[in-house]
Amino acid sequence: MNDVRPRASLGRVLDDLGATLLELVAGDLGRAEEIGGIAIHDPMDEPLLPAHALVLGIGLQDADYVASLLLRLGRQGAVGLVVRAPFAADLRVAAAVRESGVALLGLTPGAGWAQLAAMLRSVLAGDLGGLGAESTSGPPSGDLFSLANAVAALLDAPVTIEDRSSRVLAFSGRQDEADATRVETILGRQVPEAISRVFVERGVFRELYRSTDPVYVDSLPTSLDAASLPRVAVAVRAGDEVLGSIWVAVRGPLNEERKQSLCDAAKLVALHLLRLHAGADVERRMRADLLSSALAGGRGAPEALDRLGLGDQPIVVLALAMLQKVDRVPPREGDAGLALERQRISDSFAMHLGAVQPRCAVALLGDTAYALFPVSQGDNQGEDRAAAVGADFLRRLGDRINAVIGVGPVAHGAAELAAARSSADRVLRVLRSGNANGQRVARLADVHVEALILELCDLAASRGEQPTGQIARLYAYDEKHNANLVDTLRAWLDAFGDVAAASAAVYIHPNTFRYRLRRLALVGGLDLDDPKTRFAAMLQLCILASRSA
Repeated sequence: MNDVRPRASLGRVLDDLGATLLELVAGDLGRAEEIGGIAIHDPMDEPLLPAHALVLGIGLQDADYVASLLLRLGRQGAVGLVVRAPFAADLRVAAAVRESGVALLGLTPGAGWAQLAAMLRSVLAGDLGGLGAESTSGPPSGDLFSLANAVAALLDAPVTIEDRSSRVLAFSGRQDEADATRVETILGRQVPEAISRVFVERGVFRELYRSTDPVYVDSLPTSLDAASLPRVAVAVRAGDEVLGSIWVAVRGPLNEERKQSLCDAAKLVALHLLRLHAGADVERRMRADLLSSALAGGRGAPEALDRLGLGDQPIVVLALAMLQKVDRVPPREGDAGLALERQRISDSFAMHLGAVQPRCAVALLGDTAYALFPVSQGDNQGEDRAAAVGADFLRRLGDRINAVIGVGPVAHGAAELAAARSSADRVLRVLRSGNANGQRVARLADVHVEALILELCDLAASRGEQPTGQIARLYAYDEKHNANLVDTLRAWLDAFGDVAAASAAVYIHPNTFRYRLRRLALVGGLDLDDPKTRFAAMLQLCILASRSA
């Protein structure tokens, strides 16, 4: 029995995402071809399209350009082109649609392209999850959009399926029959914070997760939505664990028959969510194993790269790690909340990189999220471009998450990946140590000296070495006499011998500073006019400061 499901057709996608997100501008949805992939059109660098691609035409509004693009897409076998609505399809565009066979779709104003791409991938992933069909008579496993439409038809009302964090996993058609709050929820793939706050204040979530029966929720306050509809919600459970919930926009309370139908639907949704979670975990582990094999180098690296679809391009390794904020209590390493937060940041990093370079591979290995960022052959700025993309991701995170990214050099093939990862790890260590002058994204060239000093610290620590010679005598004198000769020497070296600047840095009078300089030269036996002596002292002080940090 063959249980491999076909990909979604264009008509199917419009059924799932139509009205709220997409509309047909021109073309025929009756074509039998199934969508082979999602591509973003770039007029400066047109990509090689997968077969039967659905192309996102970001920023395209010129009718003549769209008409010529439709003809080119038709020759490449694309099934559809999405532009921002409203779009005036003139006679030339209509003729191009007929000649090329490429349907022209419009994206609803206010909806983001990233949202559309994520939703399209959700629909395609539901079809391509490889989970097989349920033995029940319901829709195939993993296809939450079809299930949401089935529940909506059963209850004659628009439906959303949400997780425990009120993120929208799938939604039915007919969302335009609901209210503005529901449309905002669909567009953002998340219940708005103001609405969630009202539900919390009313005790809706407490009642929902405590009850096995559907919960009726009155209309929202008019200050939030002047035309709000009531909701009926039911928790989706697997045993005692709450996986999510189903929300139905209704005109009034459901009768007993429809309540029972909603409860039955929740059981079927639970099966789907369990299988989706299991499938996501398997996929995540497989991707992590492949990425780990590639980064380790060795005989298995080329095959791992090929399976990740990255065997034919130079690659930049990015390493992302979260830092603990100073004002927070450090969590235990085994804390489940910390692990969940790391995975969430890793998934967000993967989504951000995927929007820029769809062939990126990202996985969380231990406490670090590694990304393989492919760059073009002969691109001398690949490392800089990857660093810029990483910096943009951290800017989008803002101050909510304290994270840093180490950027490795370009690896030309699997044999160089292990060294590239090592470089990214060295950079990441400097960023984590706080010795990078506040940088959040850096390449090895930016922090090479700091990385060497940390490695000298490791060498000294492994040998059990302590300060020796002149610096050791200064430390001993300071400890015995409560002096500040070491701080004086450090300030003088940092100021390149400028007494005025050095004395200001430690808040003492220049004459007092000069006296301390003479004193430390006498106590430590330092010849401050000798360059080698100054270098040796500076190196020891840097190592000791890094060890203390």
